[in-house]
Amino acid sequence: MPTLDIFNDDAFSVQSLTAAINSNPEGQAVPTLLDPLFDEEGVTTTSVSIERDNDTLALVPDAPRGAPGQVVLGSKRDLVPFNTLHLPLTATVRADEVQNVRAFGSETETQTVQQLINQRLMKMRSRIDATLTYHKLGAVTGKIYDADGSKVLLDLYQRFDITQQTHSFALGTAATKVQTKIREAMRKSEDALAGIAVITGWLGIVGRGFYDAFTAHDSVEKAFERWNDGQFLRDDFRKGFTFGDVVWKEYYGKVGSINFIDTDVGYLIPILAGESVFQTRFAPADYMETVNTIGLPYYAAQQLLDFNKGVELEAQSNPLTICTRPRIVIKLTK
Repeated sequence: MPTLDIFNDDAFSVQSLTAAINSNPEGQAVPTLLDPLFDEEGVTTTSVSIERDNDTLALVPDAPRGAPGQVVLGSKRDLVPFNTLHLPLTATVRADEVQNVRAFGSETETQTVQQLINQRLMKMRSRIDATLTYHKLGAVTGKIYDADGSKVLLDLYQRFDITQQTHSFALGTAATKVQTKIREAMRKSEDALAGIAVITGWLGIVGRGFYDAFTAHDSVEKAFERWNDGQFLRDDFRKGFTFGDVVWKEYYGKVGSINFIDTDVGYLIPILAGESVFQTRFAPADYMETVNTIGLPYYAAQQLLDFNKGVELEAQSNPLTICTRPRIVIKLTK
């Protein structure tokens, strides 16, 4: 029968538990639509600074030969600092839970109890995964919220001292030319990008209300009424379709009472080549073993409870999820 002495085994060290929680779990129910946009790396510090170059382009005026040229000043650069967030979770494995785990077949007591610990760690990771997904959407919308859905942890527009760009699609009006609205929104994004990267495509993520109004609009339906013999009207096109050179997808996420996205809004996102504007950076955990090491997405550790009545598990992630150029993402209203 297993005893709590096994928790002194290396199988339950910070290194082993961290390796276990970083394995890939199955059955995640949170949307992963935005994951391909984000560049993820570990960092060795708990703060990250974004270097901003405020240099602007200007045309060169004509001047007589021999006349002095226009003075070109150096770039106006500054650093915008960000602190990584700290997302800790705890769980407890009581002595009675371990006592009632019976060794089966050729498994050792350590392996059997480790399965119980790993199951608890996977539950903790699932909650962290949902939170990271919530933060990725926040990087797109410009505001990252806490778990209550109301406290703002990071307002990218405020930190960069810029304003969000919005565009109304007027989908409640039958005469609206949706293609024109899409082009107008694209141009706002292109102007904000100012040619610093090549746009290779466009992604539109929209809430359910926006999506229904968008796909039911006359100008959209007419454009597709003959597409593939009317397949557009028969399929469940929430999986995505291309219209106006944009891949449109319904975005929905909900954990408890927290809805990830407003049902009547959407966001137009340029897909860029050569620059990662969507980034997630992971700082090290606040354990002695991890000081000044490259951060990992998840960490886990355990300690014995008072009077040896069980073990307390902790899982944590220390992410910073941001968009370095928030104005290129255009908020769309229905």
